[in-house]
Amino acid sequence: MASDLPPYFFRTRENGAFVFRVDTEDRMRRIEMDQIAVVNIRNGEIKPHGDRPLSEADLAAIRDWMTARQAELAARDIDDIRRTVDHLNQTAHWAQGKASDDQLAEITDTLLMAMHDLRTVLVRKKADRLMRERGMG
Repeated sequence: MASDLPPYFFRTRENGAFVFRVDTEDRMRRIEMDQIAVVNIRNGEIKPHGDRPLSEADLAAIRDWMTARQAELAARDIDDIRRTVDHLNQTAHWAQGKASDDQLAEITDTLLMAMHDLRTVLVRKKADRLMRERGMG
């Protein structure tokens, strides 16, 4: 098992990760994890932990992880939006056939405001894209 472990472990957090170097060479066959850095995905910052410098191999592994993590988060964003479309469709079905008058009264204004806000943003963004595509922006 120990030989199958990656050389680094990234404990993810909201805006990045704590980076640990994984050591399995301990005499007792224990897994040692030594924190070597803190990473911020949003600003690309890599801060060494403590006084130790990061090697080129450390930096390369961290940068590779950051690139992969950013792609993973972007894919999750799109997946979340696709789920939102599904939820909107389910909500329409619920409102049309299952919702009581009291349930509709409770949620209609809030839902209409959220949908109006979303529509306004989408229309504006689409108009901006069309203007740029036509060389007008």
